Amino acid sequence: MVLTQEELNDWQNKLPIMKDIMDLNPVFWMNPYLKNVREVSSLPLTRDDMEEAASLWQRFAPFLENEFPETADANGIIESPLKQINHMKESYFTEVSGDFYLKCDHELPIAGSIKARGGIYEVLQHAEKLALEAGLVYRHDHYDVFSSERFKSFFSQYSIGVGSTGNLGLSIGIISAKLGFNVSVYMSVDAKQWKKDLLRHKGAEVLEFEGDFSEAISAGRAKTVSDPKGYFVDDEDSKHLFLGYSVAALRLEKQLKQENITIDADHPLFVYLPCGVGGSPGGITFGLKQVFGDHVHCFFAEPTHSPSVLIGLATGEMDHVSVQDFGIDNRTEADGLAVGRPSRFATAISDQLVSGVYTIDDNELYRHLVMLADTEGIYLEPSATAGIPGPKQISPYVRKNDIDFTNAVHIAWATGGSLVPEKDMEKFYNKGKSIR
Repeated sequence: MVLTQEELNDWQNKLPIMKDIMDLNPVFWMNPYLKNVREVSSLPLTRDDMEEAASLWQRFAPFLENEFPETADANGIIESPLKQINHMKESYFTEVSGDFYLKCDHELPIAGSIKARGGIYEVLQHAEKLALEAGLVYRHDHYDVFSSERFKSFFSQYSIGVGSTGNLGLSIGIISAKLGFNVSVYMSVDAKQWKKDLLRHKGAEVLEFEGDFSEAISAGRAKTVSDPKGYFVDDEDSKHLFLGYSVAALRLEKQLKQENITIDADHPLFVYLPCGVGGSPGGITFGLKQVFGDHVHCFFAEPTHSPSVLIGLATGEMDHVSVQDFGIDNRTEADGLAVGRPSRFATAISDQLVSGVYTIDDNELYRHLVMLADTEGIYLEPSATAGIPGPKQISPYVRKNDIDFTNAVHIAWATGGSLVPEKDMEKFYNKGKSIR
């Protein structure tokens, strides 16, 4: 539904920020519903759930190492490096106090994006559940058995579907096909062609739909659930995707300790997360809050044309409203973030945990892509740069909460880019260079 002019006027009166959001101006929204960790009301997941998710990753490490040689150095663990980006900070962020890092999820093995965390996890938990129920495996077994033809033949009876703007589809398609599932990825027609081509090359069926991400999800869900042996990965309402992302917090905790980086009241952690439907930033925020409590401050970054989570949180309507309801077109170069309606599951949790949301226009995404490439030699896809300007966006929050920035640790979460074909990345870079 598109809201009437009277309804839009009512929202602008209730929330003055809505006018700038609807006019596609970059904004910063401070979350008035944020709670201290000890005050957070009951959540549908706990730290125990996150620890169990970490155990599942560990059980499948032998399978992943067998099937994906790029995981061998890490013994089958899918993880990304944490890199300090001093050259970029010295060139463009001189006014920002504290250390600045990039969490390089664009380098995650197998899928080359943050979606490797959630997407691969959800398929693995589904495969384990089916295998356990069939008596093919026990949890104490060595999971390299999942590489056998017996298991692949078993999984070929089952189908998996997912609606995707691109990167989630890659992760689901690649791991599902490798296990032996029949996998279909439902994508909006404007998703990047190279992602569709790669999925088909890996053995997934790709179906394209006019309209945006939500329409692809609706079509995919309807088709998949009509199959008695079908399983739909629902980016709008999945606790398994969420848990897969959350384990990143436990891994980051280890990386910070290895670098002798302390996180406490005197050394606060600020994390800036590109946000589409809200599952991956929501899951990571949940995990970080379990690990670091009130010493971590998480912010979501959305395109000005696709501020779905911002609108859901600011209005309190969560997934009951879309950007289109407010006359916003959901058209952005940041295809991974081109989402009109937020996740039902993730947004309800983020409501109490995320410190704020800022929006950024497409030209700024390209400018930061160039900055990072020129200063650090790191190349990301446009959507993955949304977290980089985070430290410059949050001054109102820092002042209001009287936070000493001097010894802060800033982490921009890079979400995709390593699988982008060289010619496409060159186009991204040249476009960024041409923007004044």
